[in-house]
Amino acid sequence: MNLMDILQGQLSEEMVGQLSEHIGAEPQQTAQAATDIFATLLGGLANNTVTEGGLSSLGAALDRDHDGSILDDLAGMVGGMLQGAGQTSPANNGMGMLSHILGGQQEVAAEQIGQSSGLSAGQVMKLLPILAPIVMGVLGKAKNSGGLDLGSLASIIMGGAQQGQQQSGMGDLLGNILGSVMGGGQQQQTQQGGGLLGSLLGGLFGK
Repeated sequence: MNLMDILQGQLSEEMVGQLSEHIGAEPQQTAQAATDIFATLLGGLANNTVTEGGLSSLGAALDRDHDGSILDDLAGMVGGMLQGAGQTSPANNGMGMLSHILGGQQEVAAEQIGQSSGLSAGQVMKLLPILAPIVMGVLGKAKNSGGLDLGSLASIIMGGAQQGQQQSGMGDLLGNILGSVMGGGQQQQTQQGGGLLGSLLGGLFGK
């Protein structure tokens, strides 16, 4: 069990179909793009959490706005966003999350994800704000339900980013994102994160 499996498991076949119709793509392309988006967002979060300030900010955001409750009715949240009624609260404000996670690299990431999945950058840009709240919801549920401290949270995110790099077609981009943070100490932290994922997240998410 790993963080990427948990994220991918949130998307039902029906939901992938709805997203595909929304952006005008084949379901297989949408599913691949979703994997790449999850991996990219975890990479961005991993990069942000290597500083004490960035990690503290993420922890505060999770405590304040992301308790994981959006996962209880994810289909409803996604459906609302597809109909233009979403992004009305901090918990599903995907554009705001992207700004914090990827900064000015959103278009660059969209182009890279498009090349990997066969979608256009424009299609990927439509998916990014819909999928970002899922990442934050999963992390919020893990932190709040598992009572994780910030160090454990950072380990899980770093481990998930490495898993995403392995699973997605985004190796080069994620390698650049993570290149400055995957030193010896962080590598050990990643391995610890993998253990936490196996023992904790599997139980929390019923996988």
